[in-house]
Amino acid sequence: MSSKRQTNSAGLRRDIELLQVLGKHEVEHRSGLGVIRIAELAGREKTQVSRALATLAEQGLVDRDPRTLLYRLGWRLYSLSAQTYEAHLVSIATPYLRRLAELVQETAHLCVLRQDEVLTLSTASPAHGFRAVWEGLTSPAPSTSAGRVLLCEWEESAVRTKWTDQELANAGGARHFTSTDEFVDELAKIKKQGYCIVDEEFEIGVVGCSAPIRDAGGRIVAALNIGAPKARLGARLDQAAQISRKIAREMSASLYAPHSNSR
Repeated sequence: MSSKRQTNSAGLRRDIELLQVLGKHEVEHRSGLGVIRIAELAGREKTQVSRALATLAEQGLVDRDPRTLLYRLGWRLYSLSAQTYEAHLVSIATPYLRRLAELVQETAHLCVLRQDEVLTLSTASPAHGFRAVWEGLTSPAPSTSAGRVLLCEWEESAVRTKWTDQELANAGGARHFTSTDEFVDELAKIKKQGYCIVDEEFEIGVVGCSAPIRDAGGRIVAALNIGAPKARLGARLDQAAQISRKIAREMSASLYAPHSNSR
């Protein structure tokens, strides 16, 4: 029985890897990927990949264009994703994201934590702004203001178990924490002030701020984030952080009563 479970688990992991390959931006640019390219990206044998894709297609998890024979993510994935808690968050957050973007006149993001990375669920830009595509992209949590906000109420022991000094040094971003002690102190500061500001820490020339969104139990479930070039937002960064915190609190209140109308 144990051997069968391990085999099923390995098969599931391989199927998930194929779905992740089909989630890459290359698929959008090419309107899908062929079996050979998918096998290359997954590092697997073409025949195995072809059989796995056929099974996934039967279940609606991938779609195959009958004309081009290219594969894309299937309708069932989108159907399932619409039922997730993240979809609920995006639905609630949309008017708040738009208001934050218009008040600060910079792009606003809704972010959640996925293991040790920050995932952007939704993005809103001011009417005049250029809209960068961030949805679905991930970044190392320690190097971003959103990641630090999402981690700020973790138990200290959990933070120290998750990241060593060396792992923090390799976590990405323009600025690295020199030790876990420094990272723990930074999270405690964020927890106390209720928001986080980064100044050229994720990327040189870029500043940002984030504030926590809490569910009905008071647990941090997401973060509102603003990021922009320092030349444009640097002088207004503290103000942007205060606005982000205010709107994040309003969104949190809407999660307490999800059937009420969002402002």
